[in-house]
This record gives sequence, structure tokens and C-alpha cells, in this order.
Amino acid sequence: MVRRVAIIGAGVGGLASIKCCLDEGLEPTCFERTEDIGGLWRYTDSTDSRRVSVYRSIITNTSKEMSCFSDFPCPEDFPSYLPHSLLLEYFRMYAQHFDLLRHIHFKTTALSVRKCPDFTTSGQWEVVTETEGVQELHVFDAVMVCTGHYQEPYLPLASFPGIDTHFKGQYLHSREYKDVEAFRGKRVLVVGIGNTGGDLSVELSRVAAKVFLSAKGSTWVFSRVSNHGFPVDMVSTTRFNHFLDWLLPSALTKRIRFWKFNSWFNHTNYGLASTKSSNFKIITNEELPFCLLSGTVVLKPKVKEFTESSAVFEDGTIEENIDVVLFATGYVFSFPFLEESVRSLFDDNRSLYKCIFPPQLEKPTLAIIGLVQLTGSVMVGSEMQARWVTGIFAGWNKLPPTSRMIADVLKRKPPVKKNPSERDNLKMSFISYTDEIASCAGVKPSVLKLLLTDPRLALAIFFGPCSPYQYRLVGRGKWSGARKAILTQWQRTLKPLRTRVVDDSSDSSDVWLWTCLLALPLTLAAGFLLSKYPRPGWSHQAGPQL
Repeated sequence: MVRRVAIIGAGVGGLASIKCCLDEGLEPTCFERTEDIGGLWRYTDSTDSRRVSVYRSIITNTSKEMSCFSDFPCPEDFPSYLPHSLLLEYFRMYAQHFDLLRHIHFKTTALSVRKCPDFTTSGQWEVVTETEGVQELHVFDAVMVCTGHYQEPYLPLASFPGIDTHFKGQYLHSREYKDVEAFRGKRVLVVGIGNTGGDLSVELSRVAAKVFLSAKGSTWVFSRVSNHGFPVDMVSTTRFNHFLDWLLPSALTKRIRFWKFNSWFNHTNYGLASTKSSNFKIITNEELPFCLLSGTVVLKPKVKEFTESSAVFEDGTIEENIDVVLFATGYVFSFPFLEESVRSLFDDNRSLYKCIFPPQLEKPTLAIIGLVQLTGSVMVGSEMQARWVTGIFAGWNKLPPTSRMIADVLKRKPPVKKNPSERDNLKMSFISYTDEIASCAGVKPSVLKLLLTDPRLALAIFFGPCSPYQYRLVGRGKWSGARKAILTQWQRTLKPLRTRVVDDSSDSSDVWLWTCLLALPLTLAAGFLLSKYPRPGWSHQAGPQL
């Protein structure tokens, strides 16, 4: 029976895993290489090659109500989108509230995780750690790896002839970027137009002499601010919209999505995206369109090659006197501490059962937490994974036979991408994935049942944001404050904006009430259809992510 659990990493996934272990009566021991919690989100000026952290100006691109832990809402006076300092403060509040810090061994590196000699019967693991030069061997009943997917920078220099042989300027990966000072007055080429590439291009445009942004595919840009000024994920990530995606043909939903993006500005005019493209990504950036419109950022196609001081692009154009090339080309994951026989069982997260368990292991006592790309918050997905995993460790849930798990993995696994960083573009539907894991854990809410017992809550769940509190209404880990948290989430969103109140005689609550009442028949039909014909587990849509 699993009792002692090793948790590697004290970032978002690690904190959630410690808490979930405690909820299930397990004994967690967390090993954190650095001196503090927060993982990626703990900003530091250090450029230590062993640690990846956010840059100084970063702000979350999912809102606080859609990104918080499911039984611990963010403070109502926190803004909807959090700078890294406030997000780290929230993590500290969470760790203190649930007394998690006493289970963490700081400045302790996990050097190796190996199966015990009797693993086929015991399922136990030998974990070797190092603290201030002293190594120690531990034996655990299970291991939860919570190091995330931002581990090793992906720097494909071979795809850019001349960059390391002819180019005389500086080049670096976005992982080394901290702030703009080192780029002041320089001509900068940013390679890669993901969320990071877009953010850094905008920020650099304020101090650099010129910024060029190289993109090789279609990119759709949307704003964090949605209709009527609400956070876009609270407006768009709803069970009602999810039901429409399930109901309507995928070609139609894709057209509707492109139409919405183009209603803000025409992406074709800006050279960003075409509605005819089948290969595209979606990023969050309110300022990039204006930077392109004002010429402070110039969009360029894929780089063909570099000379001593210039970049030659695939369309034949050349930009001279490039001082710095900043590669925003993403990351690849690696688990160097895992023994090779275990690492070889999965080449990416889609080789894992539900993106968590290596299905070929003789005993299900190793879980990978947070190695998932969702169209919503990875924080929420990681916590849901941890709840299910600890339920399995505690014996409340069980995995299917190995053959069924392998069949499920093969059915869902996408084609192999030539570019490892393109795995990041294979995002899965937030609601589909989280609901699937919640169903496995027995904590997914039933809209139909709630319609009979609590219609107000049912309507808020179906038409309102699919916030994490929904997964604390039923089952193990049920939280008495979940209903109130759901019904007051809009108030918490607006609270930090009430620093100057103006008079408004209109009453939006009546409009909301009538909208819900008129939509009640559709809700009933939707609940019936979703229960009778469940949507396939995952979809490759793109969207906001924390």
C-alpha cells in the first residue's frame, strides 16, 4: 500500500501534490532544488543555467478566477491578471493556509529516481538526493514528478545557417531574457511568435532602435480583455460554448473563431494569419497589433540564413545591421533524474496515460504532474491530476488494465512533429481534459442533477465560467465554500476595479436572470445530449494558458 510519496519540485504542481497527499492521508516529502517555492513563477535576476524563471515584466494570461486552486480563491482585491510577484504571494498564502512548507526540503536536488530491485511486487522507488554536497538515499512507495514542461530551452541553431559560423552579433534564447536594459538602442530580431515572442517584441520596441519579429506560420492574436471589459477566459471558457463546439461541425466552429479574431483587426492585412491556413497558433497580446500598426515592430517571414551582420529571409528580403537575435523557440522537457528504462517509456506527454502515467510500468506508482498543454490554466489541470493520482495511491481509485491504457494512448497520440517545440501547439481543450480527469476522480459535477436541486447554481455552471470551484461540489474533497465561490466570482473580478465608482442606473442582474431562464430548455437538452453522447476526450484547440 502506498504511504510515503516523494514529490519532485515545489512549483504549482508540487504544492498541489503535497496538499492532495495530505488530503488522502499520505505522507509527502517534497524535494526542491532552490531555496523557495514557486518554480517557474519565482522571478530571479540570476541566469543560472539550471533554472528557468519568468522575465521581470510578465503577467499571467489566464485570469485569477480561472487559474486558482479549486478550494482556495485568490484574494478579491487582487487584479484579474497577476504579475509574477502577486502570483507568488498567492502561492505563499496557499502553502501557509494548508501548512505545506514543513513537507518541503529546500536546496535539495533529486539526483536519481530508480526502481527498487523488488519493484514488480512492491512498486517502490529509490530516490537519491543531494543537500549541500551530502547525498542521501530514500525509499518511497510512490513518486510524483512536478518539474513541468519548461525545462530545457529548444535552440535549433542547425535550422538557421550562419548563426554560429558567420553572424558576428549576439544571439540568445528567451530563457536568458530578464529585462530590456541590455537591448537599449539595438536592432533586435526576435525569432518565434508564440506568447513569449510576442511579449518580448512589444517590450523591446520601447527601447530598441528597431525590432523585427520572424514568424513562419499563421498566428491569431487575441486580447485578455473581452466583451464589456471582462477577462476573455471567463467569457469564452464556458460549458455552453463547449457544448456548441461539440454540437457544431468543426469547420464551422473554426470559421466562427476566425471571424471573432478578425472582428478586432484583420489579421491578413497585418501579415499574421489567413483563414485558409490549417497550421496556426493563437497567442495573447493586446499591444502587438498597435506595435505593428505604428512600425515599432516589423513582422518578417522565416529566416533563411544569417550573414555577418544581417538576416536573410525566405521572401528574399534582407535586414542589415542586426545586433541581437533573440530565439523565442520554446522548450523541450527532460527528466535526467529518472532512470533510462523509465524515461524510454514516454517520448512526450501523449505517450502517458491521460498525460500522467507511463502505462507499461508494472505498478502505477509514478505520476508526471503538469506535463500538459491546455487551452486554459495548467494550474487547474495540474491540481486535478494530483487529486486523481493521490486517490489512486490511497486506493480509492484504480487504473484500467495495462492493455486498455496502451490502447487509449495509441488512439489519442498525434503525429510526430519534426520540431520538438511544436508539441506546445498541440493544446488540449481545457474543459474536455479537466472533465475527463474529474470523471476518473469522481468529482465532475452533473448539470442535470443540479437543475433539479439547485437551478441557480446549474445555470451559473453551464452558462458562466468553467472555474475550478466546480470540481469541489461533489465527491472526495468536496468543499463547502464551492457554491458561494461560483456565485460570487464576478464580484471578485470587479472588486479591484472599484477604485473609482461611477453611477450606473442599469441593473444587469435582471438581464442575466432572464437570459438564464430563457436558456433553461437549452440547458436541459444540452445536459441530456452530453450525458448520452459524451464528447471525445481531447481536442487540439488553442487558447490562453498560464
